[in-house]
Amino acid sequence: MAAAGDPVQGRGRQPSRAVLPLQPGNERFPDFCLHGAEYSSDDAYCSNQQEPGPGHHHHQENPGDIYHPHHHQKQHQHRLSQQQQQQQQEDTPGSPSASASASSRLSCISTVSVSSSRYSSASFESASSPVSASTSIADGLSSRPQSSCFSSPVAGPVARSRTLTNTSSSSSPSSPTPRSRRDKSQLHAARLQRSGSTSTSLSLGLHKAKKPSKSRRFSPSSSTPADALAAVEPPHDQGLTRMAFAEQQQWVKVQQKTFTKWLNSKIEARALKVQDLVEDLSDGVILIHLLECLSHESLGRYASKPKLRVQMFENANLALDYIKSRGIQLTNIGAEDVVNRNQKIILGLIWTLILRFTINDINEEGMSAKEGLLLWCQRKTACYDEVEVRDFSASWNDGLAFCALLDIHRPDLIDYDALDKSDHRGNMQLAFDIAHKEIGIPSLLDVEDVCDVAKPDEKSLMTYIAYWFHAFSQMEKVENAGRRVEKFVNNMQGAWEMQSAYERRMRALLKAIQEQIEGWKQSKFEGTYVDAKAQANQFAEYKRGLKRQWVAEKSDLATLLGNIKTKLGTYRLRPYDPPAELSLEALERKWAELASAEMTRAQLINETIRDIKNALRKSFADKANDFAMALNTMQLALSGLDGDVEDQLHHVRKLSESLAPLDQYLEKIAVVDEKCQEANIEENDFTTYTYDELVYELGLVKTSVQKKLAFLENQMVARSMTNLTPIQLEEFESVFRHFDRDDTNSLQELEFSAALASLGLVFSEDEMHDYFVETSNGREYVTFEQFIRFMVDVTEDQNTAEQVFQSFREVADGKPYVTEMDLRHSLVPDEVIDQLVEIMPEHNGPDMSEDRGMPQYDYISFMEKLINDQRDGQDGSEAALQDRTNLEQRSPVAETHTNGA
Repeated sequence: MAAAGDPVQGRGRQPSRAVLPLQPGNERFPDFCLHGAEYSSDDAYCSNQQEPGPGHHHHQENPGDIYHPHHHQKQHQHRLSQQQQQQQQEDTPGSPSASASASSRLSCISTVSVSSSRYSSASFESASSPVSASTSIADGLSSRPQSSCFSSPVAGPVARSRTLTNTSSSSSPSSPTPRSRRDKSQLHAARLQRSGSTSTSLSLGLHKAKKPSKSRRFSPSSSTPADALAAVEPPHDQGLTRMAFAEQQQWVKVQQKTFTKWLNSKIEARALKVQDLVEDLSDGVILIHLLECLSHESLGRYASKPKLRVQMFENANLALDYIKSRGIQLTNIGAEDVVNRNQKIILGLIWTLILRFTINDINEEGMSAKEGLLLWCQRKTACYDEVEVRDFSASWNDGLAFCALLDIHRPDLIDYDALDKSDHRGNMQLAFDIAHKEIGIPSLLDVEDVCDVAKPDEKSLMTYIAYWFHAFSQMEKVENAGRRVEKFVNNMQGAWEMQSAYERRMRALLKAIQEQIEGWKQSKFEGTYVDAKAQANQFAEYKRGLKRQWVAEKSDLATLLGNIKTKLGTYRLRPYDPPAELSLEALERKWAELASAEMTRAQLINETIRDIKNALRKSFADKANDFAMALNTMQLALSGLDGDVEDQLHHVRKLSESLAPLDQYLEKIAVVDEKCQEANIEENDFTTYTYDELVYELGLVKTSVQKKLAFLENQMVARSMTNLTPIQLEEFESVFRHFDRDDTNSLQELEFSAALASLGLVFSEDEMHDYFVETSNGREYVTFEQFIRFMVDVTEDQNTAEQVFQSFREVADGKPYVTEMDLRHSLVPDEVIDQLVEIMPEHNGPDMSEDRGMPQYDYISFMEKLINDQRDGQDGSEAALQDRTNLEQRSPVAETHTNGA
C-alpha cells in the first residue's frame, strides 16, 4: 500500500505533494491534500480567519486574535511572485475568489506540484491526487455548482456554520427559548422555533457561500515535494506543515477504519468480512459484493477468485462500470487505482458510495444530503441546552449530541437528565452501546475517534450519523406503516364486528322486553300501601331508566344497521340482511306489545293504590272519632265536680287513672296516621280530627286533671295550716306553681332555691343545700306540703330568743355589733330603735372602718343576758358563749385589729 505522497505503484506517476503555504486556512484544515477542492470554494472564509496566538496549537483558533494577512506579507513575497506567474500560464484563475484582496490571496493560495506522463496538464490537475479524484466523484452527485461533499472535515462545515451563525444572528431576532423536553407542548414549540430559525439561516448561509469557484491549476514541476516546500516556506512554516500532515494521516486512519466497518455492515449478509480495506478491495471481488448488496442487483459474471492481475482489473472495471451506469461520475478513477491499492483513491471511492447509498437519500426541506442531515440533527437537539450542533466535527466531542438524539427518540433507553455532562467519554460510550445493542446501529466509530481529537473526521461522523438518521427514520416509517395497516384491518374487520354487535344487541333487547312483559303478568299485590307504592315506584323507575335505555338502544340499532350497509357499500362488500327474527320489523312488533303491557300495568297499580287509600281513611276516621268522644266525656266529668274537697279529690284520682288507656289507644291511632302519611293522604272526608289535634286535646285533659288534683291536694294541706294567713298561702302556692314547670306538684333543688329567692329568702349555697335536704327528707324533690311547712317555719313569728338573736345577726349583716343605721335600714320603727339604744350595751371590740365614729351596740351581750334568763344552769351560758364565739368567727371584722388607732 502506497503511503500518502509516495509514488503510486504500477501507475508510472511522479510523486505529488501539496505545498501548503502558512495561512490560517491551512492551519485550521491541515488535510488540504485530501479536501482541497471544497476549501477553494469557501472564499469568504479565508479573509476572516484568526492567527493563532502564542501558546496555541497551530490548528486551533485563538478567539482573542484577529488575523491580518499583511502580517506575513514579507515572508510570502517570493511565493506570491511564483503564484502570479502560474496564474498567467494557466487557463483558469486559481484564486479562491475573483474579488478577494491580495492579502486574502496570499493567505488562501496553495500550490500543488504534480507531473504525469499519462494525463494532460488539464486532466492531471484533478487526477494527480486522491483529493482531485474524490472531488470529481463527489461533483457528480449534484448538478448544482457547489463544493464537493468529499471535503475537509472542518473547512466546509465550519465555513458554512460561520456563515450560518452570522446569518442566523441577523435574521433571527433571538435564540430559541429553552424549553423543558418533558413538556410536550414546550418541546414542540422549541423544536419549531429552533428548526425554523436554523433552516432559514442555513438557507441564507448556503446561498451566500454558493459562489462559483474556479479551480486552480498548477504547472507541473519535476522538483520533489521537499524542494518545493523549502523553496516557498521558511523552516517554521515547514514545521507547521509537517504537523498538519500528521493530523491528515490521523484522519485517513480514522476514515479507513470507519469505512471498513461500514463496508462490513453492508456485506455481513454474505458472511464476508474485510480486515484491510485497501488490500481486500484490490482484487475487485469485495467491491462487487458490496455493490450487489447496496443495489440488490447482480453485476453478472466475474472472477470470484482472481489470481491474475488481469482478472483483478476486469473485476474492478466491472464494479466501476456499474457505478457509472447508476449515474455516478467517476472522474480520474480507474481500475488501476483499486488494483494498485491507492489508499486515498479507494477511500474517495468508498466515500462516494456512502454518499450515494447512505447519505444522499436524506432530504430535509429540499436541502442537500449534508445540509439536510445537519438540519435534522439541529432540530432534534434544539430543546437541549447543553447541545449545539453546528457541524459534523467538534460539535460532537462531548457525546451529549448522541445522547440527546437517543433521548428525543427513545427516552425509555436513556435518562438524559441523570448524565454527568462532564464525562464526555462515558456519555459517548453509553450512546454508542445503546445505539448498537438496542437499535442495531453499527459501531462505525470508537470513542477515541471523536473524543480524543479536537476536530473529528467529518466524513466518518457523517457516515455514522447517517445510520442514526436512517434508523430513527425507519422506526417512524415502520410505526406509520403499522398504523396504516392497523387502520386498514380495522376498517375491514369493523364491518364484520358491527354485524356481530348488531345481532348480539338486537337479541339481547328482544329478550329483555319479553322478560319484562312476563314479569308484569306474574306480579301480585300484598294489599298494603307500602307494597303497592313500591311496585308503582318500580314502574316509574323502569320508565325513567330501563325504558329510556331501550329507546336509545332501539335507535342505535337502526343507525348501526344503516352504517353497516353504508360501510359494506363503501368497500364494495356483499350487503348485509339480518335474520328475520332480528330484523327491525320484529323489533317494532315487540315494541308494540311492550306498550300495551305498560298501559295495563299502570292502570292496575293506580286502582290498587286508590283502594288502599280509602281503607286507610276509614280506619283513621273511626278511631279518631271514638278517641275524641272519650276526651269530651272526661272533660265534662272534670268540670262537673262539686261537693266536699275529699270527695272531689277521690273522683279526680279516678279520672287520672283512666288516662293510661287513652294513651294506648292514641298509639294505635298514630300507627294508622303514619300509614296515611306514607300514602300521602292529606284530606279525609270521614272525620274532622287529625292526629295532632287529638294529641293536643289529650294533653289539655291531662293538664286539667293534674292541676285539679294538685289543687285539691294543696287545699287539703292549706286547710291544716292554721298559722298562715290566706294571703300568705295564696302567695306561696302561686310561687310554687310558677316554678313547678313540669306539673309534677314538686320542686327540684334548683327550682326550690329559685322559689325561695323570689320570696326574698336568700341563703348561701351550702345553707340552701342543707335546707333542701332537711325539707325533702333526703329525696330529690320537695312536695307542695313540704314547701308550705318550710315557709311556715321560716316566716312564722315564734318570738323565741334564738329567733330574735338570728334576726339581730341578719340586721347587723353578720357583724358582732349593730348600729342605728343598721336598724333603720331594716325598717325598724324609730321608737323601737330608741328603746334598744337605751338598753343595749356599747360594743368595745373590733369594728369595721366604715362604722367608726358611730355608736356601736353589742347585741350579742344583750341577747346572752336574755338567753341566760330563759335557760337553766351552766348549759345555757355555754351555749350562748359558743354562739357568740361562732358569730365572732363568722364576723367580717374578726380578722381586723381592735379600734384603738
